[in-house]
Amino acid sequence: MAWYSYKAVTAEGEVIEGELEANDRRAVVERLRSQGHVPIRAEERRRAGLLRRGRARRGAGISQGAVALLTRELSMLLQSGLPLDRALSILSTLSPQGPLRRLVDRLLDRVRGGASLAEALEAQGEVFPGFYSGMVRAGEAGGGLEVVLTRLAETLERAQALRESVKSALIYPILVVILAVGSLIVMMTLVIPQFRPLFEESGKALPLLTQVVIGVSDFVRDFWWALAVALVVLVVAVRRHNASPEGRLRWDRWLIGLPLLGDLLVKIEVARLARTLGTLLANQVNVLNAVSMTLGTLGNRAVGGALSEIRGRLTKGEGLAVPMAEAGVFPVLAVQLIQVGEESGQLDSMLLRVAEIYDDEVKRTIDRLLALLVPVIIIVLGLVIALMIGSILMAIMSSYDLSGL
Repeated sequence: MAWYSYKAVTAEGEVIEGELEANDRRAVVERLRSQGHVPIRAEERRRAGLLRRGRARRGAGISQGAVALLTRELSMLLQSGLPLDRALSILSTLSPQGPLRRLVDRLLDRVRGGASLAEALEAQGEVFPGFYSGMVRAGEAGGGLEVVLTRLAETLERAQALRESVKSALIYPILVVILAVGSLIVMMTLVIPQFRPLFEESGKALPLLTQVVIGVSDFVRDFWWALAVALVVLVVAVRRHNASPEGRLRWDRWLIGLPLLGDLLVKIEVARLARTLGTLLANQVNVLNAVSMTLGTLGNRAVGGALSEIRGRLTKGEGLAVPMAEAGVFPVLAVQLIQVGEESGQLDSMLLRVAEIYDDEVKRTIDRLLALLVPVIIIVLGLVIALMIGSILMAIMSSYDLSGL
C-alpha cells in the first residue's frame, strides 16, 4: 500500500485535491470514479515532485500543432475500423524519430498494459490540454471515441490556426520596432557624437534643443549599461510580481483594461472558452465538469476568475448567460448568443458559433491594430530623427552665423 496524491472534478464541478492510500494508481482512479468524481491526476506521493518534473521534460519539443495532427490521424485510423492499439502502433511507425514517437510509444505501452486511452493520456502530464483526457473518457464511455477525436482535432487545429495568425501578424510590426530602436541607437551613439568637436571649436552657445539632444546622446553612450540593468530589473520585477496568483491577477486585469489591446485579449479568451466549452458539451460532458475543464485552458487570470465565479453560481442551479453578463468581462454579443443557445436547448452548437465569430473578430481586430500601429511607429520614428537632424542643423547655423544670411 502507498499514498497517492490526486486531483479530480466532483459531480458539482468543483476541482478537489487530496490523498488516498491504495495498492496502485488504478485503484485510486476507480475509487474516485465510484465516488462520482472525474479523476484528473493520481500519482504516488513520494514521487509526485519527481514525476511532475519528468512529465514536463517528456512533453518538451512537442507542439500543440503536432498534438492536433496526431489527434487527426488517430481519429482517421479508428474510423477505418482499426483497434486502438493497432492504430497507435501505425502512428508510432509513421512518426519521425524524436519526442513525438516516444510519446506515441508511451501511449501504446499503457494501452497494451490494460489502461484506457484517457488514462494513458493523463499519465503524459502537460503534453495534452486539460480538457483532452476528459473528452476522450466521455468518448470511450459512449462508444464514440473516433467522433470525439475528430472534434478534438478540429478544436486544436482552429486554436493552432489562431495562434499562427497572431504570430504571423506580429512579425512585421516587431521588425519595424527593432529597426526603429536600432536607428535611434545608431543616431545617438555614432552620428551625433561626430558633431561635438565641431560645436566645441566654434565656442558659441548651442541652441537649447541641440543641448538636450547631445545630453541624451552622451547619457545613452556613457550609461548604456545602466539602461540595460534597469531593463533587466524591470523584467525580473514583473516576472516576480506575476509569479504569485494575486500579482498575476492584477497584471491580467490591467492588460484587459488597456484600450484596443484589452479588447483583443478578451476576444481571444472568449473564442478559446467558447470552443472548448462547446466541444465538451457536444460530447455529453455536463456543464459543471465542462466549465471546470475549460478553466485550465484560459491564459488570462481575470477571465478565468470570472469563469470560476460563474461555475460557483452554476452549482446553485443558475444558467450560464446571466452570470456571464453580470461578470462584466464578456462581450455583450457573446452573452446574448449564449442566452439564445440556453433558451433553445442548443447551447453546445451556439458556443461553437460564438467561437467562430470571435475567431474572425480576432483576425479583424489584429488587422485593424496593425493598420494603425505600423504607420504610428514610422511617423514617431520619422519625427524623432527629424528632431535630431534639426537640432544639428540649428547648431551648425548658429556656429557659422548662417542664420543671418
